[in-house]
Amino acid sequence: MSDILIVDDERDIRELIADILKDEGFTTRVAGTSDDALNELNAAEPSLLVLDIWLKDSRMDGIDILKHVKRNNPDVPVIIISGHGNIEIAVAAIKQGAYDFIEKPFNIDQLMVVVNRAMETSRLRRENSSLRRGNGGSAEMLGQSPAFKRLRDNLDKVAKSNGRVMLTGEPGAGKEMAARYIHTHSPRSGAPFITVSCATIEPERMEEVLFGRETPERGVEPGLLEQAHGGVIYFDEVADMPVGTQPKILRVLTEQQFSRAGGTDKVRVDLRVISSTNRDLAMEIAAGRFRQELYDRLNVVPVPVPALAERRDDIPLLAQHFIERCHADQGLFQRELPDETIAALQAMRWPGNIRQLRNMIERVLILAEGTGPIMPTELEPQGRSNADGEPLSLGPQVTAMALREAREMFEREYLLAQIGRFDGNISRTAQFVGMERSALHRKLKSLGVVGGVRIEEEMMGK
Repeated sequence: MSDILIVDDERDIRELIADILKDEGFTTRVAGTSDDALNELNAAEPSLLVLDIWLKDSRMDGIDILKHVKRNNPDVPVIIISGHGNIEIAVAAIKQGAYDFIEKPFNIDQLMVVVNRAMETSRLRRENSSLRRGNGGSAEMLGQSPAFKRLRDNLDKVAKSNGRVMLTGEPGAGKEMAARYIHTHSPRSGAPFITVSCATIEPERMEEVLFGRETPERGVEPGLLEQAHGGVIYFDEVADMPVGTQPKILRVLTEQQFSRAGGTDKVRVDLRVISSTNRDLAMEIAAGRFRQELYDRLNVVPVPVPALAERRDDIPLLAQHFIERCHADQGLFQRELPDETIAALQAMRWPGNIRQLRNMIERVLILAEGTGPIMPTELEPQGRSNADGEPLSLGPQVTAMALREAREMFEREYLLAQIGRFDGNISRTAQFVGMERSALHRKLKSLGVVGGVRIEEEMMGK
């Protein structure tokens, strides 16, 4: 994109600049008044704005338009030009965020040097903005399990509205992916998706990062809230937001406006807010670490994101997807997943959820010494765990077993681990693994596991 908008009340000047830039291969548009300039800006955002500071017969001057652009089009560099230039005007323009200042009459070579530098700045800003917004992030969600289908149905419902959503679930379960899915399938899909990583931003910098700042040296620097205007602001792990920042965010949600640090102008924003947490916010509120009023504002539509343990049927599909992604992104060999390895993956405990599965697949592919099928023994370094967290060795005998025997072994170890996790309570174990209590009893009996049943019956006094 090399579109440059030229705004000058003198027709000869704006057409001269346009002709010079066209000869250099740029696409140009022109405007003679502030209203025409705003119409052009609303029609399509340019890569660069060349702006006269004095505009006759206009309701706004160049400084007013500059403020408007810095508020609504922060990635667009602005070059100020004026035939009445002096140091005070130049300083005022730079303070408001202008990229540079050129005094009329100007030298063509000087103009082109400044324009070329500004266009490179424009390109870099757009690339950085795209990275911050995560526009390249995938919103693809994969799964076939009942738990996944319930999640997707809930996300489809909330995507159509503008309501605030609170996503809850374990670390690595896919809460950000769910947030991106909502954005992608909403009326705001063409607008920014801005992530605020509440757990990683230093508390003393949080407000500057969110609200931006204005300084004489650097002019206007928009914050994440301003960058999200028209789109979605996603508060990742909102429980980690500093207590001092919480009432200010509450005020933004109420008033839809704020002031930058060091600034006095009110910045209006149109935002949809999605939040996520892996903590019990009721406990955080009781402990005084989270404001009840902010929770009430954010938790309009609560959506639980299931852990990977609740959607084990999706593990083969997800693992295959990660193998294909590693092949496409890193050139790693696209190895096969045999049935015994799938059974091993489904029998494992996944405290890190989908993120842990992705990391394991990537590690196995990177460390692979061959191109054959991925075998269960290759999963050992990250290992399965029993109820006490001790590694469970798959053992070399696994590969010599028939598939039915291997699956029975994995199922037996997995169910024993879960029974131990829930202190022998079969009802809680059945609920966690997604089975009916009677079905779990039958499964345990078929696997020769009777100790777990006896434990519960003894606890119940039977």
